[in-house]
Amino acid sequence: MAESFFIAVNAVIPFFCYLALGYGAKCLGKVDTPFLDRLTKLIFSIMFPFMTFNNIYAASRDAIPSRMLLLFVGLAILVVEGLGLWLVPKLIRENSRRGVLIQALYRSNFVLFGIPLTATLYGADQTSIAAMLAAEVLTIYNITSVIILELFNSQGGRIRPKALVGKLLRNPMLQGCCVGLVFFFLGIRLPKCLESPISSFANMTTPLAMFALGGTMEFDALRRNLRVLLHTVAAKLLLVPLVLVAAAYALGLRGIELFLVVAVFGTPVASGSYPMAMNMGGDGPLAGQLVFVSTLAAVPTLFLWIFAMSALGLL
Repeated sequence: MAESFFIAVNAVIPFFCYLALGYGAKCLGKVDTPFLDRLTKLIFSIMFPFMTFNNIYAASRDAIPSRMLLLFVGLAILVVEGLGLWLVPKLIRENSRRGVLIQALYRSNFVLFGIPLTATLYGADQTSIAAMLAAEVLTIYNITSVIILELFNSQGGRIRPKALVGKLLRNPMLQGCCVGLVFFFLGIRLPKCLESPISSFANMTTPLAMFALGGTMEFDALRRNLRVLLHTVAAKLLLVPLVLVAAAYALGLRGIELFLVVAVFGTPVASGSYPMAMNMGGDGPLAGQLVFVSTLAAVPTLFLWIFAMSALGLL
């Protein structure tokens, strides 16, 4: 149990190092707002395609999750999105904030948090199940988050279907995702001399995104948004996974597959939410604050989930 807690802590600490470096660089005058704006555009247009491609391309085929788990997780993500699309516009007036909040309810840092925790609880040989599930989860995240941010952007949220399709096809994240799916399902493998630089670029994406977020973090704005942040993060890390774990248990999921439901829905808001919102007309500062607060809150909530499931004999 203590080991799982320290795994969660160790997963969080690098994020705060990247944030602190960006914040410190801004305070010391080493970077300025125009530079950070250009950096977020570079991350979105150049780095994201490498990351989305590599996450799917590198997924293991050694162990395949059950059809029930794949079906349940896929449908659950869509249900949470649907509820967000129905509820958030009733509560939030600003269009640019709506898409960011809906995205925060379902889009998680599953790869960086869920897979290491799975290895700790069930052994490294079982992480291939989590990695295979990640291929499905990331595909749904990437496609639906682009659609939602396009529908709820700062320009009013009304868009013609043909125009929406055109924007989706031009979106760098989805381009990387689609190419990754082609390579994955056709079993195409790149030579090592290409795999290595692609993996390196992919691994740079999160540190750069967190550095840019740290440089733009304004704690006065965070305090002004504290109420909506706390409500959203509580729903993201506690309420949504609680409902879905109960549903998964009722449908017969047990052991590692039941824990993976927590790992998908109970981990922090995905770090990629911030540069996406900044570049697609969403409320970028709010997206960054959601990443920051949910990452901080995830250490005690993940420990709570693991402790509760262990006590109930569900792990």
